[in-house]
Amino acid sequence: MSRFTGMPICLLFAAALAACSHQDRDTYQGYIEGEFVYLGSSQSGKLTALSVARGQTIEAGSNTFALESVDETAALDQAQRQLAAAQSQLDDILTGKRAPEVASVRAQLAQARANARKAALQLSRDEAQFSAGGIAKGQLDDSRANAEATAAQVRDLAEQVDIARLPGRPQQIAAQRAQVAAAQAFVAQAQWKVDQKRVAAPSGGLVYDTLYRVGEWVQAGSPVVQMLPPQNIKVRFFVPENVVGSLAIGRALSIHCDGCAQDVAAKITYVSNEAEYTPPVIYSNESRSKLVFMVEAHPQPADASKLHPGQPVAVRLQ
Repeated sequence: MSRFTGMPICLLFAAALAACSHQDRDTYQGYIEGEFVYLGSSQSGKLTALSVARGQTIEAGSNTFALESVDETAALDQAQRQLAAAQSQLDDILTGKRAPEVASVRAQLAQARANARKAALQLSRDEAQFSAGGIAKGQLDDSRANAEATAAQVRDLAEQVDIARLPGRPQQIAAQRAQVAAAQAFVAQAQWKVDQKRVAAPSGGLVYDTLYRVGEWVQAGSPVVQMLPPQNIKVRFFVPENVVGSLAIGRALSIHCDGCAQDVAAKITYVSNEAEYTPPVIYSNESRSKLVFMVEAHPQPADASKLHPGQPVAVRLQ
């Protein structure tokens, strides 16, 4: 943001003295000042598009210029793909094994249960035969071991079915969620860099000047478009010491300029606390009238376009 300060000090002082001696004590000489807004990008790049021209009036949010963004767009695409991969891994951990895998373990469990029933039946028969003296002790021991082994296999497969339906371990899920959050941060960072390559007007106003041409290299932070929003146009004038005490923020005044169809209404927005732009004086009752104080006032934005920075005006207090 900049200010128009091209008015020589001597002219300001002369204007102030003229105001003091003017036949209408409520009318003072002043000039219009503009506080410019300089639009630039935080990123460097070649200027690929300049959507505005000097002297054009644009609305808030209008595109003003764009810089080359091939590298930033590629980085954004990479970050988005990494986020998708991390999210898929998290979803996989949360859902447990796939349905076909669970079905396969269930089939193995069913077969193990059948084998366990068969082994238990064989053990029952061998125990009866052993009691009758029909088989040896070793055969009975083999039947008993087989029955225990098949029963253990049933328990193991039943636990595998339960585990297959569970999500991952809490620590594993937490770690993967952290990976997803990190990937989301990378996407946000990459998106921000892409957005910085295309700059829109923060508010409506006049395109006062354009500082680069398409094809030129723009360093980070260098302004490309100089704007003057209507709310940044103000009048600056000077009043003598015996008047400044009666001024207050919000007091109404009118601005008269040569060539204007009618006066422009404005309100005081700033009153300086110190004397400005005056040569050294000896403070006495005789010299106090030589002191002037700077006052600033803003017109309504709808009327601001009638005024131009550097334009001399006459200000009448209401």
